[in-house]
Parts: sequence; C-alpha cells; structure tokens
Amino acid sequence: MKLVPKYLFFCCLSLFFIQCKKESKEVESISNSKNEIRYAKGLELYKYKGFSIIKITNPWPDSKKVFTYILKEKNGQIPDSLRQYNQISVPIKSIVVTSTTHIPALELLGVENTLVGFPNTDYISSEKTRKLIDSGNVREVGQNESLNTEVLIDLKPDVIVSFGLNNSNPTLDNLQKSGLQVLLNGDWTEQSPLGKAEWIKFFGALYGLDSKANTLFTQIAKEFNTTLDLAKKATTKPTVLCGAMYQEQWYVPQGESWAALFLKEAQSNYLWADTKGTGSLSVPFEAVLEKAQNAEFWIAPGDFSSLQQMSDSNPHYNQFAAFKNKKVYSYAAKKGAKGGIVYFELASTRPDLVLKDLIKITHQELLPNHKLFFFQKLE
Repeated sequence: MKLVPKYLFFCCLSLFFIQCKKESKEVESISNSKNEIRYAKGLELYKYKGFSIIKITNPWPDSKKVFTYILKEKNGQIPDSLRQYNQISVPIKSIVVTSTTHIPALELLGVENTLVGFPNTDYISSEKTRKLIDSGNVREVGQNESLNTEVLIDLKPDVIVSFGLNNSNPTLDNLQKSGLQVLLNGDWTEQSPLGKAEWIKFFGALYGLDSKANTLFTQIAKEFNTTLDLAKKATTKPTVLCGAMYQEQWYVPQGESWAALFLKEAQSNYLWADTKGTGSLSVPFEAVLEKAQNAEFWIAPGDFSSLQQMSDSNPHYNQFAAFKNKKVYSYAAKKGAKGGIVYFELASTRPDLVLKDLIKITHQELLPNHKLFFFQKLE
C-alpha cells in the first residue's frame, strides 16, 4: 500500500477543518436567529435567505414532540444541518386544510382559490369559500379521523394542513407514506386571543406572503389592544354565566380557557374565573343555580338560538335572572348556508371583534356605535 504524500494529507485535513468551520457558522447562525412569533406559544418561525424554519412546539396539549418544517424558496440553499427535516417548496400552489379555523387565514391572504379539498365541507360558513365548494373547485376529502387517501392522492396538493389530538395519527402517517406533504397545525391549542390569531403567519410563510400576514396580524392586534385599553375604563364588573346543560351536567369554560380570558379582558366577573384548566368544567345544575342564579348576563348558552328553544329544552333555565331579564347572548344564531356556525370559523382569527362584542354586551356605554358581529341577543 502506498503512503499518501504529506501535502495531500494536509490538503484533506485543511478541507476538513474548513467544512467544520462552515457547518459551525451555519449552526451558530441558525441558533442565533430571531423568532418572528410574539404571542403564539406553540409556533416558532425563523426567516433566512432562501428558506424559513417553522416549528410546531405544541401540536396537541402536553405534547413532548416538536415538528420542524423547512420552507425552501426557489434556488434556496438548505444547510446540511437541516436536511433531516421535511422540506417544502414555497410558495405553495395548492392546499388541503382540515379545520374551518384555517379558512379565514386563506381568505385574508387572498389565496382561497388554492384550496382544493376539505373534510366535511358543510361546516364551512364563509360565502366566499362556499362559492368555490358549490362550483366544484373544493372536493370533499372525508372526515378528519379518516381522510380519504385515494382522493387526496388524486388531488396531489402541495401540502395538507392537519392537526393531531395526540401522538397516534395513523391516517396522517399513511398520507405521508403515500408521498404527500402533511403539516401539523396547533392553532387550536393556543389559549390567548392574540396567540390564536397569530397563526396567520404560518399560512403566510407557506405562500411566501410573510409581509402581508404580518401586516394583517398587526392590524388585528392593534384593534384588539386598543379595545383592551378601552375596556379598562369600565367602572363595574357585571357577573357572567356561561354554558348550558348537556346530559344532566352543566358545562362551563374553565378559568384559564380562551373563552374565560376574553371575559376577563372585557372587564366582566365570570363566575368560574378562578378555576384551573383550559377546557370545560362539568358542574351539577344545583351548584350552577346556587352560584349564578342572579348573574346579570348569560353568554354563550350552547347552540341555542332563541329563549323559547332554551326553555323547551330545560324549563329550569327560567329560574335564572339573566334569562328572565332577556340578557342572554349567543353566537349560535349566525350560521353559514349549510349550518356551520360563523363564530367557530372566524372568531380565532378576529379576536378584536369578539372582544368588541363582549364589551358591547357588558359595557355598552364604552362602545355605543358597535354593532354585534358574532353574538346576538336571544328573544
């Protein structure tokens, strides 16, 4: 065996150290970059020349997994240290989303025409997207828990934006094995009003519309924060009851939930504000009656759209002062053509409108000219 000449050995050694130094700089540059996300707790977005990094850090409650996606622009160079992650070419041209909360972001960004599929399209309320469905441009792709793989393969969307309820997602795993790009979206796990709304930046990055997404979110955040300052001028904190009976139990939002935070920001005294948790709390009817019989307002009483409907469902609702005084407000009356509730679709993207509604209800003197958008007083 011939010995390698010394000069060749040193050349190889030099190249090795140069490559190591280059990779070290890449890693340092990536680790020192600024996260573009301010309010959302489960989303991180990092911008670089030629590519972006999206991290989904809370895809479902108490998740220990982090999903990382590399969004590669045309001619963008991806560092070797990032090649282990899923790469998606952007801007994308077609998409399948799986939650109605994704629809407003597409419309605000002006890319709703790229939507090619959705599970159970009847849930979509937006008139703009419903026209696309009615004209056959958006196909039905099954149910979230059992998406139709054959239809999705036929559609060949650039990405499928879905969500996971836990670590077991066999349907999504099968889609990825079929060669489809699946991204998890965790907007539904956010609890702060602006945290949910900021996920518009997730879609902005996919379409190369970061600047537009930033501008839209900045406007929404400004309206929200301006309204928040206005609410602080309230001189009273009226008591508020929420929820309704379901199978012998009354379900109310827990004190750390998205809904409860809105009521707090609106300077109202939500009667279960001191409870821990971000979901719903099951309470016996007797306990609710004792605590909230004299509550001034009853907000979001399930899916009821009239006082008569409530009374027919449970005559005991008549015992509450808010019901007797007709101070019951529901988001269920405003529906799309197929029965989808507009609040469920749009509220997370427009927290400024939700807050204005709640202030109008509980402190109408602060917003005398605001017309209720999501909520309606039940008659």
